[in-house]
Amino acid sequence: MDKKFAILGDIHANIDALNVVVEDARSRGVTDFISVGDIVGYNSRPSECIKLIRELNCVTVRGNHDHYCSYNESLDDFQPLAASVIAWTRRQLSEDDVSWLHNLPYQKSIAGFMMVHSTLDCPEHWGYVFDILAAEANFSYQTTSICFHGHTHVPIVYQRTSIGISQLAPVGKFKPAIGQKLFVNVGSVGQPRDGDPRSSYVVYDAKTRELEFIRVPYDVEAAMEKNRTAGLPERLATRLEQGR
Repeated sequence: MDKKFAILGDIHANIDALNVVVEDARSRGVTDFISVGDIVGYNSRPSECIKLIRELNCVTVRGNHDHYCSYNESLDDFQPLAASVIAWTRRQLSEDDVSWLHNLPYQKSIAGFMMVHSTLDCPEHWGYVFDILAAEANFSYQTTSICFHGHTHVPIVYQRTSIGISQLAPVGKFKPAIGQKLFVNVGSVGQPRDGDPRSSYVVYDAKTRELEFIRVPYDVEAAMEKNRTAGLPERLATRLEQGR
């Protein structure tokens, strides 16, 4: 298979970041786009991001913000900041936007790899994977050598081999060896939280089975100003330049 995939995660309604990532991916010869969820939430352009993702025929799984922005469920368990922006996002979406988000699957297999927003064991519970212990349960449900995910906004690779599970820094190229499984967090396009404000995504070459983490600078100030003009909380603007 001569396909090359751009794996995008946690776009979070940041159209400035998404446009730059798409342009960068195309310059690298990417043929297909994949999203591990959270197209909306936190930033000011949810409908524009949905529109572009759909125009790209981007295979997408459901993130927690995609879910709560398309289901009229209680937000009582959310932190006040997250709850306020979900309520705001609900008011921005068209019926067609809501219908599209509403029908996204929790997980999917495509081209020999799996994709999920959170974890494969209980994808609807939106569990976070920040360490080896949390990653361990996922591998029991991973039937392919690679699974891409997001949710934490922090790029990282967890690998399982015959001697156990370890964590790898997202630097350089990775290729699963025979019998090895990789659980790959692709980071965030629209709201990185690893201290680096540049957009993060992964390019996966289906022919060579190699994946590579990419960081791309974008116009953070423009995205910040859009959030302010939309009346979103100031914290949602400043965290973009902080990468936190």
